[in-house]
Amino acid sequence: MMQNVHLAPKADEDDLYSGYNDYNPTFDTEDLENDTAFQQAVRTSHGRRPPITAKIPGTSASRPLATGFGVSFSSDGVARPLTAVHAAGYTKAALRGSVFDPLGQARGPAPPLEMKNEDTPEEKIRQLEKKVNELVEESCIANSCGDLKLALEKAKDAGRKERVLVRQREQIASPENINLDLTYSVLFNLASQYSANEMYAEALNTYQVIVKNKMFSNGGRLKVNMANIYLKQRNYSKAIKFYRMALDQIPNVHKEMRIKIMQNIGVAFIKTGQYTDGISSFEHIMSTSPNLKAGFNLILCYFAIGDREQMKKAFQKLITVPLEIDYDDKYISPNDDPHTNLLIEAIKNDQLRQMERERKGMAEKYIMTAAKLIAPAIETSFAIGYDWCVEVVKASHYVELANDLEINKAITYLRQKDFYQAVETLKMFEKKDSRVKSAAATNLSFLYYLENELAQAANYADLAVNSDRYNPSALTNKGNTVFANGDYEKAAEFYKEALRNDSSCTEALYNIGLTYKKLNRIDEALDCFLKLQAILRNSAQVLYQIASLYLLLGPDMLFITKIMFLSPSLFCQSYRYFPSNIEVIEWLGAYYIDTQFCEKAIQYFERAALIQPTQVKWQLMVASCYRRSGNYQKALDTYKEIHRKFPENVECLRFLVRLCTDMGLKEVQEYVTKLKRVEKLKEIREQRVKSGRDGSARSRREGSGSGDSGGSAKGERLSAKLRALPGTNEPYESSGNKEIDASYVDPLGPQTERPKTAARKRMDEDEFADEELGEDLLPE
Repeated sequence: MMQNVHLAPKADEDDLYSGYNDYNPTFDTEDLENDTAFQQAVRTSHGRRPPITAKIPGTSASRPLATGFGVSFSSDGVARPLTAVHAAGYTKAALRGSVFDPLGQARGPAPPLEMKNEDTPEEKIRQLEKKVNELVEESCIANSCGDLKLALEKAKDAGRKERVLVRQREQIASPENINLDLTYSVLFNLASQYSANEMYAEALNTYQVIVKNKMFSNGGRLKVNMANIYLKQRNYSKAIKFYRMALDQIPNVHKEMRIKIMQNIGVAFIKTGQYTDGISSFEHIMSTSPNLKAGFNLILCYFAIGDREQMKKAFQKLITVPLEIDYDDKYISPNDDPHTNLLIEAIKNDQLRQMERERKGMAEKYIMTAAKLIAPAIETSFAIGYDWCVEVVKASHYVELANDLEINKAITYLRQKDFYQAVETLKMFEKKDSRVKSAAATNLSFLYYLENELAQAANYADLAVNSDRYNPSALTNKGNTVFANGDYEKAAEFYKEALRNDSSCTEALYNIGLTYKKLNRIDEALDCFLKLQAILRNSAQVLYQIASLYLLLGPDMLFITKIMFLSPSLFCQSYRYFPSNIEVIEWLGAYYIDTQFCEKAIQYFERAALIQPTQVKWQLMVASCYRRSGNYQKALDTYKEIHRKFPENVECLRFLVRLCTDMGLKEVQEYVTKLKRVEKLKEIREQRVKSGRDGSARSRREGSGSGDSGGSAKGERLSAKLRALPGTNEPYESSGNKEIDASYVDPLGPQTERPKTAARKRMDEDEFADEELGEDLLPE
């Protein structure tokens, strides 16, 4: 018998028991499906069953109510523990002596993990994609380290593997599954590496692949990179076109990007001389987002078209460009608070402060350059123009620049050789602050030194040094005044102090070398000038001083002295100033051949060929340089061009025969035939000339002799003529029935034996042995 149970909540008890008014303690379960009241009770009580009541054993108190696992609730809200749903692991086998093992540890360790099958197509694709990503990363890292060649090789390798990856994906899946991001990154990196290696044609082709593919979103913005390449190639019209196309595809929200593109468009217009269009671009930038570069370029455009008023307005706009930096007054403590002073000291030279200094220095450079540019053009005289610029600068944040402009005004007077106005302008700074006073006094000392007024020069040098002890120019001028008075030891101390303040002060280094030379400290003087030569490679004065010091060391250093005077730097400088001097060109070409740098000699022989286009020897030397450097195809092409211009040149045909033979070309027979014909013509021509010179009597004597002896004599004379041809030092026979001789002599000389250049010849002849070098170049 079972106790009757409640199957519905309290709220529905009346309805639930309405069909069971006659209470029966027994519960019949045979016909529950047809019991309408029971089925109705089940449907209405789902989810609303009241908690089962429970009492704590031995007490009348209910169990506490709990929420969570392991509890159930009685009707009065008291919780009780639930019984386990699954068995705890106790079996009858445990009674027969088996070990209790609810966790199944007796079954042993788990089987090893199944190895990943790397032969599946999906796994191969995954590994290949990983390799492509690694190659792209390695390419970028190599580029950042400066190894551009390695970066390009990695980028090419990534491109090849990415194409293999795409083909494999197409074979096992639909084209929609292709990783477009990976393709884009590979192509973009490849184009960037091409551009970094100055392979602009390849870079443009790769960018074009990205731009034309509509599946790459925002790919059109890469037209900016294409425009940059065209700008480097000086193809300004195409650069402007692509900049404008990129500008059309960049939304207005990217304001900074649009400003940079417009600035590049303006620069391209300046390059092409379209200053009006450039003004439009820069005016738009200055009205939208002003910056220093745009303001300076705007001044350049107005200066180019000569618009004085617009130059003034543009200069005022440049002055007012916001730098977005904190000025020096922020780093001045308002009181003696130690905490504030410590904080200011910490931020006075941090990275942010250094960046602010750089930005301010760049702004001052632009303003100073613009002022020096427009000052002579905006007014009737440069002095009035400088005064206007000074007044504008004084009304801005760049008050200190006004003093620099005044000093620059004095320097302009110096360039115009108006020393009186220069001195008067500089004397205005005697009561200024220390920095400006030191700069003005330095220039005044220099002026009086040039006028040989040593007393005034010394006074202003002292004023400059006292105003700024760390001014290397002031210390150098002070040393010059002491040097002029003959106190070389004291002068050397001032020069040393100037070098301690600024190690790049070449004037002080040169002067201390002269000082040591006066003191007969030759080794120290030579050390100074050798250091100076490392800085000023092409300075004739420095080379002269070194050579003179080597002469003072004794006759054993004469050879080094000659080398100094025959240094290629002097000839390079001469070639730069007068590139049509054929002797200098010949010396430089021979020098580089002598030092086994045939590639560098080519440009000089090509220049000689332009100056003397009818002299075949220069073109033969160019071809020989190509051959000597291993560029046989270029050498062959050059010889063919020489043969086209000089079809009867025997040496050129010999080279062609030899090169075609060595390279296994079929056209060798053609040049052999031409060589035979040219030699035959030359032989006939020489016979006619010879006959005309000897006269008919000699011709009769030669004709009366035997044919064999006459032929032998003619052959000997012909061989002598051929031996006299340029570049032929070996016997050469030209008989119609004999095999052609394609031997030749390199016009550059034998490769194993270095030719004696003009420089070496002059050194052997000891041209400078009896000459005495003067002191004309000493700037003392």
